[in-house]
Amino acid sequence: MAVVETVRGAVDVAELGRTYMHEHVFVLSTEHVQNHGHGAWWDEEERIADAVAKLRGLVEDGVTTIADPTVWGLGRYIPRIRRIAEQVPELNIIVATGLYTYDKLPFQLDFLGPGTLFGGPDPMVEMFVRDITEGIADTGVKAAFLKCCVEEPGLTPGVSRVLHAVAAAHRETGAPITVHTSASAQTGRIAVEVLGKEGVDLSKVVIGHAGDSNDLDYLMELADTGAILGMDRFGLDAYNPTARRVATVAALCERGYADRMVLSHDANCFTDWFGPDPEQLRGVAAPNWHYRHIGADVLPALREAGVTDAHLDQMLVTNPRRYFTR
Repeated sequence: MAVVETVRGAVDVAELGRTYMHEHVFVLSTEHVQNHGHGAWWDEEERIADAVAKLRGLVEDGVTTIADPTVWGLGRYIPRIRRIAEQVPELNIIVATGLYTYDKLPFQLDFLGPGTLFGGPDPMVEMFVRDITEGIADTGVKAAFLKCCVEEPGLTPGVSRVLHAVAAAHRETGAPITVHTSASAQTGRIAVEVLGKEGVDLSKVVIGHAGDSNDLDYLMELADTGAILGMDRFGLDAYNPTARRVATVAALCERGYADRMVLSHDANCFTDWFGPDPEQLRGVAAPNWHYRHIGADVLPALREAGVTDAHLDQMLVTNPRRYFTR
């Protein structure tokens, strides 16, 4: 039996069911919360209760698993996520390890590792492997996939180090990888090139935010490497309106690529990126950027565009299950 680690322990991959492959519970700066949030805009119990309610909405929509790629740089704090997971036992939450940066490394990594002042092996590799094999901090919760970025600045020295560390951790553990990419700069090409040269099994790589692009040639080029296209920002219309995302997914299904796509929103229960009331953003600029947009709006639109239930099952059940099977 193949199993995958979740916040509440290992589960059979065959039981993952409908899976959204890129959803955050929280996106935060831990220092921001700890030093400027309490008594102002952050109430721990209120935020946990709100997250529980929102995640129960996913369960009502038939979703049984989310992959949460919140890592260092996005405010990962597993004790909080575990409290939430315990209150929504019908939902599997799979967490990640890795590092989120578009350019430079944190100072805690800047002086250690290859080509640095003190040299030696890259400490990120040991950190990522430990999160996967032993657990995150003292929680006992194990990460089940790796997260890194290649944004518009491209392969900066810091980004390159993270990619190489993620590749090394993948080789050692077999854990799959999700890469945040820029569709406008088409940095998915960089991701598959670097990871491929590092011996990564590209069928275990999700090219995150590929769905921000409607360039079928670019998307098919990525998928032809074996990588999985993350059609994972439904509701973020500023990057690509839902109607165009739907048309692109339908066109790729028609061309035989349903086995290399996964669906999601890249949503969250709360983020501190947009001020103390992020709901303002949803109300003004992204009203559909929430966990239930796919169930309510996207799936009916995909069916109307000719996407079959077999295609949807492939993208929502079979592909995630294959990705997490080691």
